Amino acid sequence: MNLKRTTPVFLNHLLDDSHVVKPLPHPTGTYPYRLNIREVLGDVSWFLKQRMSFHMVGDTGSVRHSAFQSRIASALAQQAGENPSASEKPAFLFHLGDIVYNHGEASEYPKQFFAPYEDYPAPIFAIAGNHDGDINPASDLVYQSLDTFMDVFCDTYRRKIMFAGGSKRLSMIQPNVYWTLQTPLANFIGLYANVTKHGTIAVEQREWFIEELRNANMHRPDQAIIVCLHHAPYSADTNHGSSPAMIAFLERAFEAAEVKPDIVFSGHVHNYQRFTKTYEDGSLVSYVVAGAGGYADLHPIALVDDPRIADMDSEVHQVRLENFCDDRFGFLKINIEKKEDELLLTGEYYTLDPITPIHVHDRSEATLFERFSVSIRNRTYSLC
Repeated sequence: MNLKRTTPVFLNHLLDDSHVVKPLPHPTGTYPYRLNIREVLGDVSWFLKQRMSFHMVGDTGSVRHSAFQSRIASALAQQAGENPSASEKPAFLFHLGDIVYNHGEASEYPKQFFAPYEDYPAPIFAIAGNHDGDINPASDLVYQSLDTFMDVFCDTYRRKIMFAGGSKRLSMIQPNVYWTLQTPLANFIGLYANVTKHGTIAVEQREWFIEELRNANMHRPDQAIIVCLHHAPYSADTNHGSSPAMIAFLERAFEAAEVKPDIVFSGHVHNYQRFTKTYEDGSLVSYVVAGAGGYADLHPIALVDDPRIADMDSEVHQVRLENFCDDRFGFLKINIEKKEDELLLTGEYYTLDPITPIHVHDRSEATLFERFSVSIRNRTYSLC
């Protein structure tokens, strides 16, 4: 009987692709690259002071045919529009990267992003994935890495996008490719790890990240610290495995800042995984992978006898795989609620059934796969 791994893994053979790293685009905003959600939602943001809901998903694009691109988008739109209460409905979608494949071309955005998400009724924020920053060597048009991502998500003011295929969605005003979204109940620190398979982060971004951790820590426990990056630090899959580069980057930054976040979200790996990491001081940090947003292929969790995979040293990395789903597409709905002496973050992962003759017309039905919670003040982690 073949059994799945229960801890993160490393691929036995990691290629050195550092030569493909692309220069970062110039910021459109000013340092320290923060966007307060009031600038996007206006007075509606007042309703988010006691309770806030939002969606998260990654890897929604696919240049190859994938019926789940539109199904995921439809399910997200249905959830975001079904509750009339401003504090109950998702206030925004935070995209975890790889919006378009295989390269970040403007010509791919209409069919891979604007058309599927035309009916999503809330703002969409994003961090860029490796495919969003890649450049098509066969393109007749000359463009720089992340040109289109910047036009769509890092504009200087909100306006219609000329290449959006007639979409009514306006551009977003994120100040940089790495940036912080400030909300009443959480600070979202978004990173960009370039186009390499396991991620590369420049020195200037590292220094910025350390300072953002310190700044966000001053607002705890009234505001959670949420770190978002595309490349998953920890994974038990066979396609990417864990990222040594992202693990080293995060741990050194946490140590330098003397701050650890409450939760880390990522995509890149096309499945759902939820990990708990135990640190030497006894604190717990949860790491969640949510990259099953619609790309044509899902990534399986490694079997215990897979010779391509090496187990992570449990004495060095105290990380436990709590749950996973590697055979269905899905997305996250996160709720943060202010209690008397703490914040409670509750995550819900929803999946879509595979397409069958019975379900072929049921294109937006989402089923709750699991629910988990993180207590911000007490730094405890529990499964509901």
